[in-house]
Amino acid sequence: MNLFAYGTLMCADIMLQVAGCLPAQLPVALAHYRRCRVRGEEYPAIVGQQDAAVQGLVYLDVPQEAWQRLDGFEGEMYDRRPVLVDGVEGKSLAAHTYVIRPEFAHLLLPSEWSYEEFLRTGRKRFAADYGGFAALAEGQEGWGR
Repeated sequence: MNLFAYGTLMCADIMLQVAGCLPAQLPVALAHYRRCRVRGEEYPAIVGQQDAAVQGLVYLDVPQEAWQRLDGFEGEMYDRRPVLVDGVEGKSLAAHTYVIRPEFAHLLLPSEWSYEEFLRTGRKRFAADYGGFAALAEGQEGWGR
């Protein structure tokens, strides 16, 4: 299975820590979704929106053992869903991505989340605030971002 990453997992070092691997990647876009800021957080969420698209990466052939770690990282706030992403030369690829669950939609801000801004200002705070990388490696559940 492929993974469409649109937020913190676009950073290779974060993906490696979370998934325990760094699969090959390609730049892609996901149509009919919008990427939003999450109130009080450095990471984003996506929600369906017909006239929008989200730029991101697709990680190819993510090993099965990485999905448990990814699911734990994303937590109860997100559902993993199958999507089709548009890649190079308009080719579509099947992938899974994490979409915010409706009961958490009240946490979304109307402003767009920016990957460039995250790299400039939010990444350092995210790394300092997130304490779950060790739990991922040990297969523990119940830790948070």
